[in-house]
Amino acid sequence: MSPLVQLLASAVALMMAMGIGRFALTPQLPQLIAEGQFDLTAAGLVAAANYLGYFLGAVDAMFARKPAQVRLRLHGGLWLCVLLTLASWAADGFWSHLALRFGTGVASAWVLVMITSLSQQVANAHGQQRYGALVFAGPGLGIALTGLLALAAHLSGLGSAALWMIYAVAALIMLLAARPWLPQALQPALAPAVPQPGANRSAGIGRLGLVYALYGIGYILPATFLSQMASQQFRGHWMADLFWPAFGLAAALGVLLVSLRRPGRTSAWLTATLWLQGFGVLACLLGDGIGLALGVVLCGTPFLACMQLVMQRSRELAPQATQRNAGLLTACFALGQLSGPLLAAVSSHYSASLAPALVLAATGLGLAGVLVLMEGQRLPSCPPKAQTAS
Repeated sequence: MSPLVQLLASAVALMMAMGIGRFALTPQLPQLIAEGQFDLTAAGLVAAANYLGYFLGAVDAMFARKPAQVRLRLHGGLWLCVLLTLASWAADGFWSHLALRFGTGVASAWVLVMITSLSQQVANAHGQQRYGALVFAGPGLGIALTGLLALAAHLSGLGSAALWMIYAVAALIMLLAARPWLPQALQPALAPAVPQPGANRSAGIGRLGLVYALYGIGYILPATFLSQMASQQFRGHWMADLFWPAFGLAAALGVLLVSLRRPGRTSAWLTATLWLQGFGVLACLLGDGIGLALGVVLCGTPFLACMQLVMQRSRELAPQATQRNAGLLTACFALGQLSGPLLAAVSSHYSASLAPALVLAATGLGLAGVLVLMEGQRLPSCPPKAQTAS
């Protein structure tokens, strides 16, 4: 099977599992709140349930070593994303949405960890690292799709239940198109540990996990509440629905731009993406259309590029343990994301605003960039040969 076909199928799998299974709640929030299914504080808790599931799915994925275990989580996660999105059509109220978002969190983490490991193995084995990097554009295109479908539903006067059904049909089409061409786990995905030169490599992974957790806290607030903030600013006008698909398209463009960079200097690029997002979060505090537009550009463009760079840095530090570290980092990321909506719920409850949570999120992104710079000075990038090992 052509490696390019496998990588394209991997991108479509992430487009569905992340764009729909994971992030479909964001463009639905204004409608769900308008329908009285829950308020903004409860919305933070529903989002937190999704990220708790994401954390547990990532932890479980770390221990999937046999090919059968990898296949079960990859294909099971994809089918669960479709079925749970379909079940959301009948959901009504806080508790049903909370349970379903928890399930899609588990499923999307399984898919992300398995696709990250398998697709990068294919890319490295065939010398297609640049195309392997473009796999991470899949979630951005999925976000753009969910946003455009939400816009069409809004213009057609459809409610949230109808839009869940539309999302489920789109997810099923993508699953059936990608499933036959996905990379196969032909050997244990977690290779035996190989000693790394230098005593600080494992410490570098630990620091990278902390950076990824801070990134999770920082980006998740605009990523979860951008549509709601736009809806409040534009008072429910259809223009508010343009911000989420623009966020997705900016994220996909960011992956493309970073994939064109010269090899090396991963830490410097990662720091830049973190700080850009920090400025984007602060821009959302302006509370007007210009601030939200700046938030889309500054948060959206580095969003998936940052994920790509973290995984690249992980491979530089420990090329022999791609799946284990992908699972570990995704778990750290999920813990950060889980903290974000809880922070939003507290902020909304006590100040009737997301502003305090946004300030803390931007501070965390700034600190994460500093930690990357410090790590980069102590642990320089591996030679190119080591970067492409799997």
